[in-house]
Amino acid sequence: MMQGCEVEAIGISYTIHTHKSENPFKILSKSAQEQLDTEQDGKKEAAEEEAQVEQSCSGGVRHVLKNVSFQAKPWEILAIVGPSGAGKSSLLEILAGKHSPQSGTVFLNHKPVDKAQFRKLSGYVTQKDTLFPLLTVEETLMFSAKLRLKLSQEQLCSRVKSLIKELGLDHVAATRIGDDRLRGISGGERRRVSIGVEVIHDPKVLILDEPTSGLDSTSALQIIDMLKVMADTRGRTIILSIHQPGFRIVKLFNSLLLLANGSVLHHGTADLLGVNLRLMGLELPLHVNVVEFAIESIDTIQQQQKCVPVQVETPRQLPGTMQQQKRGGDGEAGEGRNGKFTLQQLFQQSKVIDEETMYAGMDFTCEFANSRLRETMILSHRFSKNIFRTKELFTCRTVQMLVSGLVVGSIFCNLKDDIVGAYERVGLFAFILTFLLSSSIEALPIFLQEREILMKETSCGSYRVSSYAIANGLVYLPFLLILAILFSMPLYWLVGLNRNFLAFLHFLLLIWLILYTANSVVVCFSALVPNFIVGNSVIAGVIGSFFLFSGYFISKQEIPKYWIFMHYISLFKYPFEGLLINEFSNSGKCLEYMFGACVKSGEDVLKEEGYGGESNRWKNVGVTVCFILVYRFISYVILRYRCSQMGFGRVVTN
Repeated sequence: MMQGCEVEAIGISYTIHTHKSENPFKILSKSAQEQLDTEQDGKKEAAEEEAQVEQSCSGGVRHVLKNVSFQAKPWEILAIVGPSGAGKSSLLEILAGKHSPQSGTVFLNHKPVDKAQFRKLSGYVTQKDTLFPLLTVEETLMFSAKLRLKLSQEQLCSRVKSLIKELGLDHVAATRIGDDRLRGISGGERRRVSIGVEVIHDPKVLILDEPTSGLDSTSALQIIDMLKVMADTRGRTIILSIHQPGFRIVKLFNSLLLLANGSVLHHGTADLLGVNLRLMGLELPLHVNVVEFAIESIDTIQQQQKCVPVQVETPRQLPGTMQQQKRGGDGEAGEGRNGKFTLQQLFQQSKVIDEETMYAGMDFTCEFANSRLRETMILSHRFSKNIFRTKELFTCRTVQMLVSGLVVGSIFCNLKDDIVGAYERVGLFAFILTFLLSSSIEALPIFLQEREILMKETSCGSYRVSSYAIANGLVYLPFLLILAILFSMPLYWLVGLNRNFLAFLHFLLLIWLILYTANSVVVCFSALVPNFIVGNSVIAGVIGSFFLFSGYFISKQEIPKYWIFMHYISLFKYPFEGLLINEFSNSGKCLEYMFGACVKSGEDVLKEEGYGGESNRWKNVGVTVCFILVYRFISYVILRYRCSQMGFGRVVTN
C-alpha cells in the first residue's frame, strides 16, 4: 500500500488581540509575511473587519477559531470553505506552522507532530505567487530541487522534467515566470509553478491557501483537477481553502469543512452537506451548487443548529477518531443520545489507513539537503542569473557608471596642480562619494523581493539564512568590480589625478569598496524596512547624515562634542580621507610656490586638515572593510530574527 499521512486537528482555538497598544516602531518591526505579502494581508484584514466574531467579556480578544476539529486523509482533497472572515486562512497557517493556537493539537497518523517534522513532509502554497520573475519555469523548479533534494544532477533533471510534465508546463518550460512589468507565463501557469516548487520534494501533505484565487473558471478547474490527480496517484493528503467553487470543482472534493465565524458547521462530503441542508428545510435551488448555497445560508444554518436535534445537526465530532471519542465522555461518541448513529458517521469514508505502514520509511530528520558550501554555490548561481537579467540593476547601472565617469571626467578635465586645483579635487572626491553611495538605492526593490522569497524558502528548510547572507555578499563582488572599473578608467585619467599606476589601483580599490559599502547598507536596511517607500526615506536620511558629518562641510574640530560620534561612524569619512591621501601623499606635487620655492605640498595640506599621511592609507581601507562586514552581519542578524519570529523553528536560525 502507498504510504500516506492522515492529518487530524482536534480542538483548535485561536484568538488575537484587537486592542493591543501600538508599538511606535511597529513600522520597522513587522514580520516579513505581514510586510511583503500585501495582497494576502489586505484580504485577511478586510475579512477580519467583516467577520462578526465573538469577543471575550474583558474585551480586546477576538476568537478567530473556536474548537475546530477535522480529519484529512491520504488520497483525498479536503476543501475548507466559508464566507470571508470564517478563519480559513488562519486555520491553514496554523497547520503550516505559521501560527500557534492557544489550544488544540494537530496529529499526524494519530500522533502529535512538531513543526520541524511536519515541514519536512508537507508543502504550503500561499495565495500570492512568490517567484523570481526573471527565471524560467525549468530554472525555478531546478533551483528548488537542488536546494531541497540530495540527488545527482541526472536525477535532479529527471525529477524536474517529470514534474513539469505532471504540471502540464512542457510548452512553457523555457519561458520566464514574469510579473506585472515583465510578460511571462499566464496566471494559471504561474500558480502551477508555485505548486511545483512546493511538491518538488514529494511531500505527503500539501496545504494550499485559495489556489484558484484570481484565476478564471477554466484555469481554476485545471488547478483543482491537477491536485486531484496528485492525490489519487501519489497518495497525498491535500488540504485547501477555496472561495465560491464551481459545480465541477465541488465534485472533485472528497470532503468539505464549512467554517463560519471560526466554528465548524459541517465536516463531511458535499452530498452529506446537501442532505443536512434539506433536513434543515433548506431546498437547494437549481443552478446553484451546494457549497455556494450553504455559504449564502450561513445565518439560517447557525440558527437551525441551535434548535434541531443532535442527529440532524452536522456533528462537530470527527467520526472514527477513537482518541477524541474517549476524551469526550458526554454521550456523543459513537451514537446519538437516542441510540441512533449520527449522519456524519453514516457518511464517513470507508478507507482504512494502516498507521504502521504510513510511518514506515518516513524521514523526520531536520537536517538540510546540502552543506553550507553547496547551498552558497547554488544561491550564488541563482543570484547571478537574476542580476544579469535585471536590466535596471545590470544594463542600466553599467551604462550609468560608464557615462557618469566620462561626464564627470570631462567636467573636471585636466585639473591644475595648485591650490585651486587641490580644492577642486576635494570637491570631486566629495561628489564621487555622494554619487556612489546614493546611487545604490535603486537596488532596494530587488533586495525586498529576495527577502520575501528568502522567508518562504527558509520556512520549509530549503537552506540556511547564513548561506543566503554569504551568497548575497559574494555574488555582488565581481559585478561591483566591473562597475568600479567602468567608472574609474575614464574619470581618473581625464581629470589627471595622481599619475602613478599604483595610485590608480588604490583609487580603483577605494571606488570598489565604496560601491560595496553602499550595497551593504541597502542590504542591511532592506532586511529592516517593510517596503520601498520607507526604505528609500530611511536610507536617504542615513546617507545624508553621514555626509554631513564626514568632515567636508564642517571640520572635525568644529563638530560639537555630543555629535562627534557621528563623525567616526560616517561612511564618508574613511573613503574620503583615503582618496585625499592617495592623491596628495607621496605625489611629488607642489601646490604653491613663492620665489621659485615650494611652500606648500600635498603632504602639508593633509597634515593641516588632520588626515595624516601615508601611514593612514591602509587604515582607511581596513575601517571601510569593517563597515562592510558590520552592515552585512547586521542584515544577517535581522533576517535570522525575522525568521525565528515567524515560528519556523531551529532550521532557519543557522
